[in-house]
Formats: sequence, structure tokens, C-alpha cells
Amino acid sequence: MLKPALPPLTWLRAFEAAARHLSFTAAANELHLTQSAISQHVRSLETFLGKPMFERHNRALSLTEDGSNYLPAVREAFNILSAGAQPFTGSRNTQRARTVTLQCSMGFATFRLAPRLSALVAAHPELSLNVVTPVWDPEKTAQMADVEIRFTRPAGFGLDGKRLAHERAFPVCTPALAERIAQGEDWHSLPLFDCVGVLSSWQSWLAEHSGSMESIPTLKVHMASTFAISISAAFSGDGLAMAHDSLVADALADGRLVRPFDTTVAMSEYYALYQPAPHMRTWASRALTEWLVAEFSDPQKEESVKHDTDEISDELDQNLPPRPA
Repeated sequence: MLKPALPPLTWLRAFEAAARHLSFTAAANELHLTQSAISQHVRSLETFLGKPMFERHNRALSLTEDGSNYLPAVREAFNILSAGAQPFTGSRNTQRARTVTLQCSMGFATFRLAPRLSALVAAHPELSLNVVTPVWDPEKTAQMADVEIRFTRPAGFGLDGKRLAHERAFPVCTPALAERIAQGEDWHSLPLFDCVGVLSSWQSWLAEHSGSMESIPTLKVHMASTFAISISAAFSGDGLAMAHDSLVADALADGRLVRPFDTTVAMSEYYALYQPAPHMRTWASRALTEWLVAEFSDPQKEESVKHDTDEISDELDQNLPPRPA
């Protein structure tokens, strides 16, 4: 029997996802498979082609020269298949083409996204948005979303993310409480709030504020699983919360919260935007992605923002359904 000319689609999907993420685990999450299944599909493809597609390092992957040469052909094939299926599954008149799911943190959804949803609706009235806000292990639920905004660090950024802004951490409180502090009230004894899992803490901020790591007091801090809780506690007027630029920009601008101290610390964490795989993008994911980049990218980097928006538009213009009528 002659060897088939084409490898199975499942092998190609596993290869494309693993090449995009440079991770079998991330590819498995996206395709709803196990890591071992992805690895087996890739090895089957390599056996079929007679060439290794990846160099396997300790807890890392990189494409071989053959893999890098083969990847564009696989992606182009998926784009052609996706375009051919559009008349049946993604036409401009289907609800599926208009619906997109965004995953982000509860804090980002509460303080940044929700106040701007009316602007999104005005810009794209035909769009139907679903917002999901997991608290723990968002990578497990990210596979169910079309677009994700993730609060991450460089080590977890990945190759397919777009950094939205640089963040600095600082305490916030109500204007009335800030006035009491300015008049001499000891803020160390006030309720202090913060979010777990963030490197820029009250103690690191206090070290910067004091100008020395020596003899700084250990602060009693109340912790929450999300900034939606810790920052909301500051609105009560009885305590201070450790916050960062993106989440309190609106409250600072309208005077609901203020910064009682000038000291800030640069954060390791930042918000990054993740798009669907190229062959899975739709008009809805494109519209949302472009809006998010324009709305939430660092205003001090307007040229970079414009470049990112144009780049996204160019990437998504190919083989996508038109804007719904």
C-alpha cells in the first residue's frame, strides 16, 4: 500500500499549536488534549515526514530549520480551510460570527473594562461579548476564551502575547483619609489591603519609600484573592490599598481615590493581550482585539500602540469574514 501523501489533520493541528506556543502543555490546553497526546501527535508527524520538527530542550522547545520551513505551509493550509468553511460556519448573518468571549481578571473587568463597555457597544453594536473572570489558574480556563487579557510576568508571557502597558504600584485611599494622614495620623496602624500573588507588595513599596531595607517595620496587611476586593476596600475610607496604574486610573482621575504618597515601585507584572490562533480568528475576535489594543495600551507609547493595532489588522484581514451587516 502506498504511503498517504498527507499527514492526518490532528497531527498538523498539534504541530501548529506547539510551534506557536513553543510548548506542548500550552498546545494541549488550547486543543483540549493531554500533553502526552500532543507529544505523540508531533512525533507521529516527524516520523511521517522523516525529519524532526522540534529541538527538545530541558522544559523548552525550539523549531528546527525543517520545522520553521514547514510551519508557514501548515498555517496557510489552515487559513485556506478556514476560509472555505466560512460560508457554512461563520457567515456575517450567524450569531457565532458576532460572539466573542474575553477572559480577564476580576479587577481588570471591574475597574477598567466595565466602565468602557458602553464605548465598545457604541463602536461595535453588532458584537456580542461574553466576559469570564477566573480567580485561580486562569490558564486552565483560557482555552475556552477567544481573547484573553492576562496579568503576567515575563517568564509567563509567551511568544503570542502583546504587552499593553507598564505598571507601577502605589498605595491609594480616599481624599478624606489622605488629609488625615497629611495631618499626622499614623497610617501604619490603619487597615492595609493587598492582593495575593503579586511581587510588588506593601513591604517592597515601604522599602522604596523609606529609602532603605534596614529597620523597616513589618506591616499588617489584609490579603484578598483579587484586586476587585482589595481596591474596593479602599473606597470605604477607613484604609489604604496597594494598587497599580491600570486599575485605579479612573478613580484617580475623578478624585474618588488619591495617592497619599509620591513613592511608586515598578512592577514585574503587566497586562498582556492574547489572540486566538490565526486559523481560529473571526470578525468578532478581530474587532474586540483592535478595540482592546486601542483602548488599553499605554498612552505614553502611542506609536507602539498604532503599530500593534495596524499589525493586528494586517494579520486578521486575511481569510476572515466581513463585518456583520
